[in-house]
Amino acid sequence: MDHATTDDKTGDDPNHDQERSADDHEADEHEANEREANRHPAKEHEANDHKREADAHAADERGTHEHEPDAHAAGGRSAVAGADPDAADTAVAVPDEGGNAGKGGRVGMDGRESDQAAAPTEAGGGGGSGAAAEKSATPVPDKPPRSRLRRWTRRIALTCAMTLVAVTVASFTYNAFTDDRAAPPSGLTYVQAADIRTRYQTWGTSGSPVVLVHGAFESVDTWSRLAPLLARNHRVYALDLTGYGYSERRGPYTVDHLTRQLLGFLDAMHLGGPDERPVLVGHSSGAAMVAEATLRAPERIGGVMLLDGDALDTGAGPPAALQYVLIDPFRTSLLRIGLGTDWLIRKVYGAQCGPGCPRLDKAGVDEWRRPFRVAGAEGALWSMLGEGVLGISAERLARLHDVRVPKSVVFGADDDVFDDETPTDTATRIGAPAPTMIPKSRHLPMISAPAAVASAVDALIAPPPAIPAGPSG
Repeated sequence: MDHATTDDKTGDDPNHDQERSADDHEADEHEANEREANRHPAKEHEANDHKREADAHAADERGTHEHEPDAHAAGGRSAVAGADPDAADTAVAVPDEGGNAGKGGRVGMDGRESDQAAAPTEAGGGGGSGAAAEKSATPVPDKPPRSRLRRWTRRIALTCAMTLVAVTVASFTYNAFTDDRAAPPSGLTYVQAADIRTRYQTWGTSGSPVVLVHGAFESVDTWSRLAPLLARNHRVYALDLTGYGYSERRGPYTVDHLTRQLLGFLDAMHLGGPDERPVLVGHSSGAAMVAEATLRAPERIGGVMLLDGDALDTGAGPPAALQYVLIDPFRTSLLRIGLGTDWLIRKVYGAQCGPGCPRLDKAGVDEWRRPFRVAGAEGALWSMLGEGVLGISAERLARLHDVRVPKSVVFGADDDVFDDETPTDTATRIGAPAPTMIPKSRHLPMISAPAAVASAVDALIAPPPAIPAGPSG
């Protein structure tokens, strides 16, 4: 079909004026909507939504028709809204103002260049504007719960890792700045006891010998209130078991090793002979070494007192797994922070000692703290915690029942470390008289009630009263 003929026919077509009138009406309505949107900015987005819906609808309409490919089309395929579906679009060359033929466009049956050809340049992408509208209108589905769980798990793991790194760096830094070790006090005395260089102290110059054996976290200084009272009638000896006080730190920290140290100390002090058999007083876990030494060398021992201790291996102490969980540098930091806190030391002391004990002053706090700040003390402490509270089995302790030496069991009446039945059970087990209970005392009666403990020691050593002779004859 000739192009000119087509133009003439579209000009004479009576439907042409009707379609043009409809298009003009639509254009006027569109212009009015734009003016309304300009007056009301809040409605501008609504108008744009209507336009995108119209574009999407037009794109759907174009998808339902078959079109001839046009090599010169600027915007791809387009269709005139409202045109007869059976009418074929015709490509014509529309001359510009200079009479030159412009780029080919598509003209509908009304003879005008289709507005759809310009739509791509206005929308910024040809026929993709309808697809973009469809894409933007499609709701984005929420991520599945499992995806959110993985995302939060990764965040939590990353936070934990960063926290661990920060705490580790802080711990190493703190340990580096607190690594100075304390020196033992001046004027201490030492002796070689078995394989351990042992710190000890003596009081008194006459009377029968008494050897004091401390418990966990204690030292020779723990006896400082009791020893002078005993020294009025006895020669008093006290030693630091290895791992505590200022004796050499040498493991293993077991009942066997510490008992050999105790017996070696008796040798060094020339105790244990026929007229030099000492009374052994063991406090708390020190009761185990006193009982074991008596079982090993009963002929060298003059008497046994278990002071707030049952000598049993009950498995007490921190969980064994703690030494694998609480590792360096964290455990070192925690120990040093605890030892550096005066109120914490006073609190533990007050809880164990009770209201009858003198309040710790600065010198008193240092007396408890300094032994754990000397060289080797930290490593020994962690090793001892791995061993737990030292003790011997109930079967072995029961053998003490048949050993013919004076025995005594003394407890603070308010000692909450043990059950109420422990004093009586212990006395029965080792073959001692009924236990001596010290009123208003807790776990440290040698500090809270030293006079009462001294009286109990004197009673243990005192010879039995003589039996009066019957009438002769």
